[in-house]
Amino acid sequence: MCIASGNIPGNRAVPTKNDVAEQQELYGHYLMELVRNPQVRIALRNRGHIDPENINHYIAQGGYDGFNRALKMPPVEVIEEMGKSGLRERSGNGFPVAEKWRLCLDAPDSEKYVICNAAESDPNSLIARTLLEEDPHSVLEGMLIGAYSTGATLGYVFINAEGILAISRLKNALRQMEDHGLLGDRILGSSFSFHIEVKEGTDNLACGDETFLINTMEGKQTMPFVCSSHPPISGLGGKPTLIHQAETWAHVSAILEKGAEWYAGYGTEQSRGTKVFTLSGNVTHPGLTEVAMGTTLRKIIYDIGGGLPDGKALKAMQIGGPTGGYLPASSLDLPVDYEPLSAAGTIMGSGSILVIDGDACIVDQAKCSLSFIQNESCGKCVFCREGTMQMVEILNDIAEGRGKAHDIELLLELGEGLKLGAQCDLGRTAPNPALTAIRYFREELEAHIKERRCQAQVCKIIDPSSTLSQG
Repeated sequence: MCIASGNIPGNRAVPTKNDVAEQQELYGHYLMELVRNPQVRIALRNRGHIDPENINHYIAQGGYDGFNRALKMPPVEVIEEMGKSGLRERSGNGFPVAEKWRLCLDAPDSEKYVICNAAESDPNSLIARTLLEEDPHSVLEGMLIGAYSTGATLGYVFINAEGILAISRLKNALRQMEDHGLLGDRILGSSFSFHIEVKEGTDNLACGDETFLINTMEGKQTMPFVCSSHPPISGLGGKPTLIHQAETWAHVSAILEKGAEWYAGYGTEQSRGTKVFTLSGNVTHPGLTEVAMGTTLRKIIYDIGGGLPDGKALKAMQIGGPTGGYLPASSLDLPVDYEPLSAAGTIMGSGSILVIDGDACIVDQAKCSLSFIQNESCGKCVFCREGTMQMVEILNDIAEGRGKAHDIELLLELGEGLKLGAQCDLGRTAPNPALTAIRYFREELEAHIKERRCQAQVCKIIDPSSTLSQG
């Protein structure tokens, strides 16, 4: 697993907290380590250092200090602290967390909800599952802080029913919180009351869309809905609802513990803090890694992941899961940040990075991604239902030697239509694999169409003049 060997100073048990000289010395050691290893553990700060089934281990590492601090502040000040930190949602387009909290706080309703979206349908992503398996309290403490800051009284953790270990440890953590007076009525003797329930569901790629998730939790048809307002204003049951991914909640608890200025010391001007990624594919050291926002793909894949084994050359990287785009090796110096990735044609998405070597065919890769997306589509809107099906059919034709001269332009037209007309993020990002395959690997598609040839010899292209196939 790609995990840094050392801890950042704020994650150590410092014997004398007021000893400034000691703090500076520890920080100096950390800076030296950072030169050698660009990983920074914030969301994953306790992984491997605590027993996830023992709340006392989490408390000994500074756990719930952030929540205690929040209880002594007016909700508005807590939200201001989040704003100063610069934290953006660790999914989607990175919406500023503080702005979302303000919307929910200002919503005129006495009943509000907080939700942790721990559903992961990207087969290459392990972030939410890992957090709930190895440090559930970091997520739950973040939910407590969010609930206190917005006036919510009930929270839910929506998780895949298949995550048996994560569910077990999550429920154990909730029991321990109740035993320690951190959950229930009048928490820690304050006027704040909050309860959390576990909601098990199925993994669907569209659950990344908040309205889809809300419909699923309400037992309605699993489709997104177009609403006149955002879920922070009108969400679950028509009530104000604050929804974040598990990783975002883990960042919240760290920020309130260490302070906004500390957190804002990492990352870029546009995106502060760190991001967890799941490295997979043909890479020497697959697994989870956490780096400061703005770290280049080169550092993640080569300095942390060890590059490709057996001396193989990098061909492409799919960033953000099945709906992410394929970037060529020439994009290795691209920083991982919302805007640069979007400009390159991909997304932050689920936080997965799939490393692809030269033995793979980009047409085959795009076809597999679009097929997965098509199966995950709820079918509500015509753009997504019909558009993904047509794109898969065209890619199948190209892969099997039946491609036509105008197929590439047709893929581009369908892709742009999906981006403009789909009702949820799944549909709007669905064409990314095909569009980036054309943008960066067009000659490979043209070889399939014009020469009936798969450069990687992966596709079984049918020779129109015979029954023989190649590959």
